[in-house]
Amino acid sequence: MSDILYDEIPSLDLADFMSGDSQKKAAFVKKLGDAYQNIGFVAIKNHGLDKTLQDQLYAGIKKFFSLPDEIKSKYEKPEIGYQRGYTGKGKEHAKGRNTGDLKEFYHVGQELAGIPNDDPIKKEYPENIWPEELPEFKAISNEAYKTLETAGQNMLRAIALYLELPENYFDDKVRYGNSILRQIHYFPIENPDAVPADAVRAAEHGDINLITLLMGASADGLQVLRRDGKWIPITALPDQLVVNVGDMLERLTNKNLKSTIHRVVNPPREMMHTSRFSIPFFMHPRSDMDLTCLESCVSAEQPKQFSDMTAGEFLEERLRELGLKK
Repeated sequence: MSDILYDEIPSLDLADFMSGDSQKKAAFVKKLGDAYQNIGFVAIKNHGLDKTLQDQLYAGIKKFFSLPDEIKSKYEKPEIGYQRGYTGKGKEHAKGRNTGDLKEFYHVGQELAGIPNDDPIKKEYPENIWPEELPEFKAISNEAYKTLETAGQNMLRAIALYLELPENYFDDKVRYGNSILRQIHYFPIENPDAVPADAVRAAEHGDINLITLLMGASADGLQVLRRDGKWIPITALPDQLVVNVGDMLERLTNKNLKSTIHRVVNPPREMMHTSRFSIPFFMHPRSDMDLTCLESCVSAEQPKQFSDMTAGEFLEERLRELGLKK
């Protein structure tokens, strides 16, 4: 395994993988795998999410988060672990911490109308929740969700080939998967002395899911922990998505692919009164996906490091650790 230390995230063109050119496809797979073994993040272009849709998404979430807290709270559903609709300020904290992150967010999941009635997964998901104050919010969010889901499926096909699995290994595992489009507002802090001293926008963490696809945020702040222990800033260019490995994929591959620790740091004190917006797409499989370490990733040199469990069991465990479920 290489010990290359990247000062920037490797940039790849998803069109190379989709081109039908076997050499371009193989080169994409190799570069992707090398990056995921070393830093856990890549940037991709030609992912299908155009600038117009991104701009519409950001305009929509800015409108929603500018609403009074008492209106936003109408869309908060703790009884479903906040998995759809609004989650209020400071409700989520990183694993191993008690101080809430300085953020609020809105979750969009699979639209039940798009799932066949004979698929048992349909009964597992709650209905999406749509704010009546923003009639355009539903169509824009659903279009972004499907676009990012398709890009994620193609990335997982490349990952499967890197792992020497059939290219379609993940296809049935993520079909109507429990993916989440999370629209985040890191809210302004007018008086920094009034919040806990250790409160940050997002404390260091790994994502729960298989992979995360992240469009460019409205401000700097995202940092990733490099293998040498140095934090480096990450910024997606306007035409790129940053795609990182999540804990489920790390677990499946027995740490061959690394779920990289990342965080969102607070801005300088004089900028704490400003907002930051970010929209990650958390690519989750169906709840019955078996996360047992792949036999090909277990050896005498790399013994099995995780107990067997399903994706649904792992998600439940992590939601409790994050304070979103009791």
